[in-house]
Amino acid sequence: MRMEIRLCKQCYEGTHDNPEKTAITRDMVSYAETIREYKDLIGLDQLYITRVSEGEPGGGESLPAVAASIENDRIVLTDTQLTMEDDDGNMLVYSEPEDILEILSRNLDQINERTRQDVSVEVSEESASILGI
Repeated sequence: MRMEIRLCKQCYEGTHDNPEKTAITRDMVSYAETIREYKDLIGLDQLYITRVSEGEPGGGESLPAVAASIENDRIVLTDTQLTMEDDDGNMLVYSEPEDILEILSRNLDQINERTRQDVSVEVSEESASILGI
């Protein structure tokens, strides 16, 4: 299985003046970096973290999937998404931050079950509220 988290570089850096989204985006990256470090424990082949700048074409660098939505009769590419590809080539794409955080936290829970090390990630109040922790 391969995973790729694609996120807005400006949201991560905090230049969009949306502190809540910045906190959640940084938490997603913290989760992903920790999962990538222990990926072998849960049978994950690869986890890519891709930061895209505003105006760059959509799509991940490693897993070719693009999430989009319709806003005011226009198609809008999603700047944050988690794409998962299983061993059979099936792709799942999640674009809601709540879903992304939930999936990443479940992966981290699986890692915690398979190691004696503490691999917990400290998250912001915003992410903790979403995850109910």
